[in-house]
Amino acid sequence: MRSGAEKVCILSLISSSALDGALCYMPKSKFQPRRIDRREFIALGAAGISALAAPLAVARELGDGRRPYGERSPFEHAMRSFGTSSTPGSGSARTPLQDLWGTITPSSLHFERHHSGVPTIDPNAHELLLDGLVERPLVFTLKDLRRFPSVSRIHFVECAGNSGREHEGRPGETVQKSHGLLSNTEWTGVLLKTLLDEAGLKRAARWIVAEGSDASRLSRSLPLDKALDDVLVAYGQNGEPLRPEQGYPLRLIVPGWEGNVNIKWVDRMMVTHEAFMTRDEAASYTDLMPDGKARWFTFVMEAKSVITRPSGEQVLDGRGFYEISGLAWSGRGRIKRVEISTDNGKTWTDARLDSAALPKAATRFSLPWKWEGGEAALQSRCTDETGYVQPTREQLISVRGLHPGPDGFNHFNGIKTWFVHNDGKVSHV
Repeated sequence: MRSGAEKVCILSLISSSALDGALCYMPKSKFQPRRIDRREFIALGAAGISALAAPLAVARELGDGRRPYGERSPFEHAMRSFGTSSTPGSGSARTPLQDLWGTITPSSLHFERHHSGVPTIDPNAHELLLDGLVERPLVFTLKDLRRFPSVSRIHFVECAGNSGREHEGRPGETVQKSHGLLSNTEWTGVLLKTLLDEAGLKRAARWIVAEGSDASRLSRSLPLDKALDDVLVAYGQNGEPLRPEQGYPLRLIVPGWEGNVNIKWVDRMMVTHEAFMTRDEAASYTDLMPDGKARWFTFVMEAKSVITRPSGEQVLDGRGFYEISGLAWSGRGRIKRVEISTDNGKTWTDARLDSAALPKAATRFSLPWKWEGGEAALQSRCTDETGYVQPTREQLISVRGLHPGPDGFNHFNGIKTWFVHNDGKVSHV
């Protein structure tokens, strides 16, 4: 908009009977339109037509031709950040949450976590074995699975180690560094219950052990109750086949549970009467408590939220109105409420939930905020449909202490603070 008292109008050629309803918007008002009279509109219209009659000073060029696969504009630079690892093939890549809009994570920006690299798998040769305590052991090809009734559901996937540095007292400088091991996607596939019904369960069945076909043969045990509830054997992501890093051609989606149980490149599911206590559920992905004991099978990712704008390493461009916006999610169900504080938790205001709050999916929230130019401390806290309220870091430490497990701190869902400084810069400290 132009400064001062200049009017910013959109002019159209319309019938004279509609002129009295024309609106002109004044900048720096409180977004209230001012009506202009017929004579003023005609004068403005004449000036606009004169301007349109002037020759254009900018030469036009032909645009780019067709491309085989969609690409972003060269002016957009959102990309995942890759961590380092001493083990070949293992590591992670974080989603740039601060650069995204809405709730859906593009497939190309979905976070990654794998333990032995990304296997190259021919979908025509890939098979899924379902055996163990079943009446009819079965082998499914990808073509077989696509003949079953399909479902498409939006769910988040979050690594158990997401935000672990926050618990350690080393907060991430950006949302990507602190919360980037979270993504929210539409998954398409077959409910695991459908396949289990096809095979028939024996009375002793209580657990399922799922195994991936990557080099590490990553395996996790799942309680049968969860398997029969909402677990998905997925072959699609955001309307296209899974990306290789996301488990192509087949993976498990276990809504609301830690990312490690969402086995990628899955090729076997064995029904058993007990958990198998595999490496990644006995030696890893556990929570060490102050008394020296470790919690096993802390599957659920509790209610959590983070402000993505304004956030670390962003800059406010002068005083005035801004929209505080972020994401909230819970492994227990829907997000029912998000509150925002601009004074380090002294007072809280309800935010607006911008999208339909889906179960076990990310929800976008927002709140208009007028920055006066002083220091501020921005926080968000969410409440899910079970009544669980996102805790502070101090509340978590009072229960869990400061003793990291074998993989550091897992399942951290404490409140994140962004500090706005007098110069408009936003930081994590």
